[in-house]
This record gives sequence, C-alpha cells and structure tokens, in this order.
Amino acid sequence: MMSKGDDLSCSDCRQLNCYRHDKSYPKFCLTEALDPNLRAEMVEVYRGDELDGKMARAAAEIEGTYYGQLTRVEETLVFARRIGAKKIGIATCIGLIEESRTFAKFLNLGGMKTYVVLCKVGSIDKGDIGIPDELKVKPGNDESCCNPILQALLLNAEKTDLNVAVGLCVGHDSLFIRHSEAPVTVLVAKDRVLAHNPVAALYTSHSYCKRIFDADRINGLT
Repeated sequence: MMSKGDDLSCSDCRQLNCYRHDKSYPKFCLTEALDPNLRAEMVEVYRGDELDGKMARAAAEIEGTYYGQLTRVEETLVFARRIGAKKIGIATCIGLIEESRTFAKFLNLGGMKTYVVLCKVGSIDKGDIGIPDELKVKPGNDESCCNPILQALLLNAEKTDLNVAVGLCVGHDSLFIRHSEAPVTVLVAKDRVLAHNPVAALYTSHSYCKRIFDADRINGLT
C-alpha cells in the first residue's frame, strides 16, 4: 500500500490513468502501489457468485447498457432485477413521503413488492434522547426525532432484498446503512437548501455557493 506518511490521494491526481490506461500514473498512485495479491482478490470477489459479485457486475452492466439513458429511479429497478431482488424496502424522510409513494408505485408496476418505513416511526420525542428544547425545529412543541435504526430493524424483519434510502438526513442515513441487513442504495440525498441536489454547491462554489470556501464561516460551523 502507500508508504507511511504519504497523504496524497486520488483528488491530487490529474491523470486518471486507472480508467482508460491512456496516460501515466503519478508516483503517489494508489493503483500502482496496490499489492498485486489484493488486486487479484478483488477480481475474484467481483467475478464470484456471492452477492458482492452479483452487485458489482449488475452495476457495471447497467452502466454499459443504459449509459445516459435511464434515470436513477429506473436504474434502481433494473439493478434490483439483475441481483434477483423481489422485495424492496424504502426508508423515507417524512418530507419526501409523496415521492416515496410514487417510487413504490413505480416499483410495484415493475413487479417488485415494496415496504415503506417513515423516518418518524416509533414517534420518540427529541427531548427523550437528550435534545434540548431550544434545538428543536419548533421549540415548545412535540417533535419526534428521526429513527433510522428502527427503520432498518423493521425492514430487516420484512426480509427485504434491497433497501433504498429516500431523503434521510446526513448522519441518519449513516445509521440506517450501518444497521440494514440488506444492501442499501440511495435514491435521494437530503439537501433542504438545494432541493435535494447537494452537488449544486460544488458546481456553484465560485458563484452562488462561494461561501463553502469562506474559511472563517466554515470553521465557525459546529
């Protein structure tokens, strides 16, 4: 692997030779430094008949077959079919329940069974987990916390074959993925400011969202 203390990584590379092999690798390249045995091990995993191999090949095949043709909604259905999934779990944010209903309707039309679990399931007040009232969105009111672990447990109990995260908050999505027994893919990444299109902050980092490079502002966020 990389030599100890060398913190250069793929973001520092301008060659990207690992994709087409039409350039040259930089001296710090992670691919060049890779143990050949580990590389061979990865090949065997992806060629294998276990779920990891099936998912790897399904994802690659979908990219090659439908590149630039299918929406992520459609790709999710095709991916589920190619890995043999029959029942899809949907872990949804309450703010995107209508979108999740539409998504479930689409999956049902495609022959999938679906099971949807809302983020507020269990109805546990934020105060009960130690959140001060002043840190609620609306202080002085009942306000249930998101419950991603319970979302995962309920979908585990349903024996879903694939789970889809729809608009779970940063951190809540991490907990859901951590506790889900079925593989997880993300349909919607929560971004309340940018209409759930978080990459827009990067696209406009030198114009509308140039604040992301304001060091004083960034260091003041806690």
